[in-house]
Amino acid sequence: MGKIEADVGARFGLIRDFLDEKMRRLVAATEAKVIGRGGISAVARATGVSRRAISAGLGELEGLYPFGGEAGRVRRPGGGRKRVVESEPEILAELEHLIDPMTRGDPESPLRWTCKSLRRMAEELQPKYKVSYVTVGEMLQQLGYSLQANRKTAEGSSHPDRNAQFEFINTRCSEQQATGNPVISVDTKKKELVGDFKNAGREYRPKGSPEPVRVHDFKIPELGRANPYGIYDLKHNMGWINLGIDHDTAAFAVESIRRWWWGMGQGLYRDAQQLEIVADGGGSKGTRVRLWKTELQKLAEELGMPVQVCHLPPGTSKWNKIEHRLFSFITMNWRGRPLVSHEVIINLIKATTTNEGLTVEASLDENEYPSGIKVSDEEMANLNLDRDEFHGEWNYTLKPRQQQLDLR
Repeated sequence: MGKIEADVGARFGLIRDFLDEKMRRLVAATEAKVIGRGGISAVARATGVSRRAISAGLGELEGLYPFGGEAGRVRRPGGGRKRVVESEPEILAELEHLIDPMTRGDPESPLRWTCKSLRRMAEELQPKYKVSYVTVGEMLQQLGYSLQANRKTAEGSSHPDRNAQFEFINTRCSEQQATGNPVISVDTKKKELVGDFKNAGREYRPKGSPEPVRVHDFKIPELGRANPYGIYDLKHNMGWINLGIDHDTAAFAVESIRRWWWGMGQGLYRDAQQLEIVADGGGSKGTRVRLWKTELQKLAEELGMPVQVCHLPPGTSKWNKIEHRLFSFITMNWRGRPLVSHEVIINLIKATTTNEGLTVEASLDENEYPSGIKVSDEEMANLNLDRDEFHGEWNYTLKPRQQQLDLR
């Protein structure tokens, strides 16, 4: 048998790597059948295929097993080791107990204070079950679980007139647009460190050559932070960013609106009779910020027309249109780009566009805007401020003082 075994081993070695489990046993069984008596043992020694597998292959060749001729099947139905969920179905209940929302608050739960990774859950189950982290992932999918991030949906208590204020704003803005007056949404975008700092997101670069940035986000004194104040024109789908380098104060906010008007708004609304501003109720343009109103009074007199303001209800600043029609696209455009200078920031802002036709202009504001400026009661009393009957703290108009004198 020595030469026969050697020949069988040589032939089998040439095709071994191209055979699946079924074909290995069939080829080995074919060799054993040709040899005849003692063929199973000889082929087993020559090929390393077990005697049991060769015997099964002979049975398939002789048609003893109905699965032998089925195309594509390697093992007969039910062959192989049983999956753990079949042999021990109670494992599903124990796995769900580990991650159930009700047990996560239980201090006695084994995963209460740990990261619930697949490997960690597999370790918790392994003292009782022979299970891998891959199988744990399959079982979780079978139970209907998937990786979920936190979602901001719980808004807490809301103002009883929240919806009514939104309806009021919608009606007011529609009326102003119908008469040809500008309606703008305003807000301050997130302040950005200027310098070679990491910026969230990724961009295409040569493989294995990411752009190097600083490890720690410590402000560079000579560059500081950039304060992008945005104005979004609802009618024309156009934005303006005033990039400040000092404090985000009410004076800076109104100066940003002023720059938008003289740089963009005046050309778009030559026959405007009034300016409508939609803003949230906090920050430098908050409903209780006195400097905001006194600066708007100056703007109204400079423009020679009333400035009307509508504030969003408390807790709804994320619904300000500028957030998802302008700021979000700027963030997408500069993702993965270190904001190394003010010039780079402005160029990236100006390059922001959308398929819906958004265009953006930007300018650098190097003025200083000191914080902590106090506005006296006398100055407030001198404002030509007309509050609306419906929530006058949210809806009001500042008119040029000359109009106030004319009425007298």
